[in-house]
Amino acid sequence: MKNIRTIDLFNFDLEKGNQQEHIALSYEVAGQPIGTAPVIVVNHSITGNSTVCGRNGWWNGLIGDSKTIDTNTYTIITFNIPGNGYDNNFEDLIPNYRDFTIRDIAAIFWEGLFYLKIKNVFAVIGGSLGGAIAWEMAALQPKRIENLIPIATDWKTTDKIIANVLIQDQILNNSEDPIVDARYFANLYFRNTEYVQQIFKRTNLEISSISPIEKCILANNKCQISGYRLMNFLLKSNDLTRKRRDFSSIANTIKANIHLIGIHTDGLFPADENRITFLKLRKIKPNVFYHEIDSDFGHDAYLKETERISYLLKPIFKSKKIIIRNKFNYTMGNYFMNT
Repeated sequence: MKNIRTIDLFNFDLEKGNQQEHIALSYEVAGQPIGTAPVIVVNHSITGNSTVCGRNGWWNGLIGDSKTIDTNTYTIITFNIPGNGYDNNFEDLIPNYRDFTIRDIAAIFWEGLFYLKIKNVFAVIGGSLGGAIAWEMAALQPKRIENLIPIATDWKTTDKIIANVLIQDQILNNSEDPIVDARYFANLYFRNTEYVQQIFKRTNLEISSISPIEKCILANNKCQISGYRLMNFLLKSNDLTRKRRDFSSIANTIKANIHLIGIHTDGLFPADENRITFLKLRKIKPNVFYHEIDSDFGHDAYLKETERISYLLKPIFKSKKIIIRNKFNYTMGNYFMNT
């Protein structure tokens, strides 16, 4: 059973100059009660929600009892991207989704944290869209995060992502079966050729099967369509430098340890871009680390390869005295490349 709580925000100023009269910010808390343990903020992506662990948790391989992000040790807070439809409340949907940017979502999340009397967090972690929101959270409040962990993402969008967003937006607004068609397109677009070939060698039953994380969005109803439109469109606005200084100047203000995880086969946020980001960061910050995973799952590896991601993140969330020799990577300075 979902244990969703809601914070109501009123007259919220958006980046594009509009004002949103009401925003329902729903969230869930896992692990220790607020105020009793270090706080970890987990940002979900397009196919995610606030249920990160436990029954139907979409990141159970990483978060839970005695997992790398241990619910016995930390307070885990996950906000739903406003309007994502997870609370099934039609009144909380956001039909004017084109008015919102990733920066707005990051600012809304900080408002939620301040409402909960949380000023500083041990870590902000997210994959894909969630990782892009994490970057914006760090830029908005550069001294309040101890560890920034963007996975399968980058601080900027690309022409390929913009094209993907526009195609999916057309599907979502014109298809007779919009969510299903958009996910079919995304599943082919995000994953590498080898993985797609493996899928089509399987039986019809296996081909038509879907993962637990996708089941929550494949049902065709107004809440889910509206939320998907919003979250898809947010990717187009991913640019940390918009109306700001250059990336290096912004990153230099961020006090957090930055742990980047790229996916070698990622078709949405290519690993090459992550390596360039890492090299830029290393020129200005000593506390930056890069890890790269080679996986047949492509972009979806941040959801599928939880064992490997957990292994990479253990030094952050476990005792600092623990030294882990990574069986998946070799180390070159602070640069980790999969073998």
